[in-house]
Amino acid sequence: MAEMTIRRFGVLSVAKMNAIIWFIFGIIVGVLYGLFFILVIPAITSLGPEGGGVGATESISAGLIMIVAMPITYGVMGLIAGAVGALVYNILAGIIGGIKFEIEGVQQAYTPPPPPPDWAPNPYPAQ
Repeated sequence: MAEMTIRRFGVLSVAKMNAIIWFIFGIIVGVLYGLFFILVIPAITSLGPEGGGVGATESISAGLIMIVAMPITYGVMGLIAGAVGALVYNILAGIIGGIKFEIEGVQQAYTPPPPPPDWAPNPYPAQ
């Protein structure tokens, strides 16, 4: 087992990875909230005494906006949070040391290469 320490993170690489992860979360949350606004709220407002005609169109447009805006918002916030988190880690790792972890390598048994094929000189040399 080898003990290693993470001393620094690449700020931009952490920020990009975090942005992509949070963008995917934003898609999931945006679709859930968007479908709720598109399907459930118009159904609830249609039960009222007025029928909910105008309120239904507003909630449908709000649901569509959420489906588009939430992934973008989550992605931008993930980018900012990843960059700030990596910067703070790099500063603290310089002061108190990084995160230590152990890795264990799985070594496979050595298998020798196969023997070379039988070789015979060319019986018809070029002239």
